[in-house]
Amino acid sequence: MKILWINHRDPKHPQAGGAEVRLYEIARRLVRMGHEVTVLCEKVDGLPSEEVLDGIKIKRIGSKTSIHLLAPYYVRKHGHEYDVIIDDIAHAVPWYSPLVTKTPVVAQIHHVHQDVVYIELPKPLAWIVSRAEKTIAKVYKHFIAVSQSTKEELVERFSIVPDRIAVIPNGVDLEKYKPGPKDPKPTILWVGRIKKYKNLDHLLIAYKMVKQEIPDAQLVIIGTGDQEQKMRELARRLELRDAYFLGKVSEEEKIRWMQRAWIVVSTSMIEGWGITITEVAACKTPAIAYDVPGLRDSVKHMETGILVKQGNIGQLAETIILLLTNSNLRLKLSESAYYYAQQFCWNKVTEHFMEIIKGVIYGYQYL
Repeated sequence: MKILWINHRDPKHPQAGGAEVRLYEIARRLVRMGHEVTVLCEKVDGLPSEEVLDGIKIKRIGSKTSIHLLAPYYVRKHGHEYDVIIDDIAHAVPWYSPLVTKTPVVAQIHHVHQDVVYIELPKPLAWIVSRAEKTIAKVYKHFIAVSQSTKEELVERFSIVPDRIAVIPNGVDLEKYKPGPKDPKPTILWVGRIKKYKNLDHLLIAYKMVKQEIPDAQLVIIGTGDQEQKMRELARRLELRDAYFLGKVSEEEKIRWMQRAWIVVSTSMIEGWGITITEVAACKTPAIAYDVPGLRDSVKHMETGILVKQGNIGQLAETIILLLTNSNLRLKLSESAYYYAQQFCWNKVTEHFMEIIKGVIYGYQYL
């Protein structure tokens, strides 16, 4: 089977995130199964226009914006050469492949961006992107959502018929992500792109409160983004001790910190799933996260972690203090998180993904 997978970024992109991890893990397994996968994505300085990554054919065209014109043109010209097309809508604006080809197309949705765009973009542009995202209900017939929360959002906000949406959660590489020794110090971990909607400032303020109760606690922040400098300045103004911005690190170092951390915290206002939550869970590290779509799928409240009300920084601080000081509760959540993560093997995810694709191609019921 020949598969065309359209996404803004490829796994080597300097700003690659959870969507690209998912693409890479599924695509390379599809290649091992004997399928041909081509990823169409934007150009990156220093990377070739075409290369093969673990059997995945990478084609880089256009910029972050121009690819939205070039991708439909490519599909119109070459769409018939593929058995199915995956329009990976990780950044709100659809690729509109169904409008230019008769080849079956599946839209993969990580999360609904309607609220996020008004935080991340200027209002006029946010309005345009928001309107574009709403068109997916009329353009696409088949959807893959990465969580039940995302499916519910698609139904509630865009009135998409539930039977058109298959839910395939993110996975984790259980051979790489596994338990290791914990740091001697009470260690809080934050992993992700430093964007406005991810609310790292909430954690920094909460950490100030935590330090008053647990002086030897430390905060480790992994990731970069357009808000990084602003967050570093906030940390300086708050005079935070033992708060370390590590920036972009190797996967090996990221895993070491996931193993060493006592807890991981996610303050995002929305996620498709929260892939790092599952990764740290496989390392026997429980999560504290906002009770929002996506994170309430990857975190089972009082089973694998604790959910707190979005924006309640006081409650966030109290919960961090609770888990850092209550070793029995922390151990219980750690064990449950570990066993919960074992359900999300990428091999099983890929098998489910392939079932959905075959159902779309051959026209049988796939849900």
